[in-house]
Amino acid sequence: MQGLLRRAVLLLLVGALAGCGGRPGGSVGSSKPFDAYVVMGGHIKSCWFNADAPLLPTYVYRADVSPDGANVKITIHAREALGRAGMSTYAIDFKQEGPSTVITTENRTMPPDLAAKMQYDIDRWKRGESDCNKTRPPG
Repeated sequence: MQGLLRRAVLLLLVGALAGCGGRPGGSVGSSKPFDAYVVMGGHIKSCWFNADAPLLPTYVYRADVSPDGANVKITIHAREALGRAGMSTYAIDFKQEGPSTVITTENRTMPPDLAAKMQYDIDRWKRGESDCNKTRPPG
């Protein structure tokens, strides 16, 4: 029963993500920052940091969520000794703007080909896609 409830909540959140645009600052329907983060963070962890074929095997995922869930930022860091997070290389910010959450990205020092793939995935997920597409972005 609890698993069914989780799936229903995830489907509702994915549906809320489907109405946004595909640009780096696209808004996410009427989702709150924390709700958008739950869905987007799940995609990021399962696609970019999975155990079988991670996109980012030499990087570390970190999330900073305010106590009220209104401010959320995911940062990707270079992996240091013992798996610790080193320099921040990429940031994904979730901010409330009116009734919507706007997701913006910042490539700090990520190699351009990886940053392009990451942005491509984020744009797809904001449109409601949920798969771990292994293809590189067109163009």
